Amino acid sequence: MNTVIWSFQVAVFYLFTLVFALLPANLVRPVGCFIGKIGAGIIPKRRRIAIDNIRLALPALRNNPDFHHRTPEDIAGMMFYHLGMSFVETCRLYHGRGKEVLESIEVRGGEYLEAARSRGKGVIILTGHCGNWELAALALARHFDTSMSVVARRQNNPYLNSMVAKIRLRYGNLIIYKNNAFRNILAVIRKNGMIGLLIDHAVLPEEGALINFLGRNAWASKAPVLLARRSGTAVVPAFIHREADRHIIEIHPELVFSNDATEQGITADVQKYSRVIENFIMRHPVDWYWVHRRWKRAGELVDEYKSLNSELPS
Repeated sequence: MNTVIWSFQVAVFYLFTLVFALLPANLVRPVGCFIGKIGAGIIPKRRRIAIDNIRLALPALRNNPDFHHRTPEDIAGMMFYHLGMSFVETCRLYHGRGKEVLESIEVRGGEYLEAARSRGKGVIILTGHCGNWELAALALARHFDTSMSVVARRQNNPYLNSMVAKIRLRYGNLIIYKNNAFRNILAVIRKNGMIGLLIDHAVLPEEGALINFLGRNAWASKAPVLLARRSGTAVVPAFIHREADRHIIEIHPELVFSNDATEQGITADVQKYSRVIENFIMRHPVDWYWVHRRWKRAGELVDEYKSLNSELPS
């Protein structure tokens, strides 16, 4: 029975994404914005989470002198527009029609990644759920004429998992699944490979360090710090965002971590990389994926979330 259900799901996914892949390039943006608007309406719970998170982060966001968005609702609305555009772009990539998007991306700070690669100990590309992060992984590999291994969760539907994997492999990238990820990442690093890590979500307390993120306590992963210390690999932050009708990838200088093996030392290094992500969000708030409960399990927001939810219209 599962085989029938899985096959049906894959067929629906393929046909659904194909519809958007066949759109003319000039319709990607308007159709994507429309999908984003519809999406915000049919998943009101996610929209509400985004608005909650943005309201709680507003004091930190306003530390950026260029911050000009009027309300959390404005930021959330633009975020959904961007998600809709990213969805259509990704559909085109999956069906082999996104070449023009890849070729039009501007990469800034490429010298930082080249310097890190020249050391011969591999590179961890540290990023977050910013802009079209699926596109960023493919674009970096294409720009630097190499493959990138991306850490991903295995789909519950094995047929869908196989289909998505084949699509990613079409562009030369590789996949590392989260089970046994640490060992597989080390194997890629030893071959001077590049690893893409999406590292901006909350983790379990036993997997992370408690840091300050946009003015609030948050659990952040220790993985980049532990990998860098164990292997000597470079950790280079890179983020993608939209400027008008194009994508920009900004690559930052390599992060240098301490040799302090105490919990306090590790926490300080986790805070260090989290600051880079935080600074990106402050400069490009509409490009971050606000629908995730970034501050969950940190202990201080339960009452605040309840209060905010009571203020929002149902």
